[in-house]
Amino acid sequence: MTVEKIILAVITTSPHKVAGGMTFVCENDEEMQRIAANLEAILDGIAHALSDDLLIIVKH
Repeated sequence: MTVEKIILAVITTSPHKVAGGMTFVCENDEEMQRIAANLEAILDGIAHALSDDLLIIVKH
């Protein structure tokens, strides 16, 4: 079995919205955007906003 699509990381400023996995909790939106940009490059993924305070990095 080959996994083609997967969530690699979650980045949030609201930790009560997520549980488990590779989660990065940030102090503010600026930090969240910076962490997401770095993780996109490091993990070779794409950031998607699920809400104003929740981003995911996925591999397509």
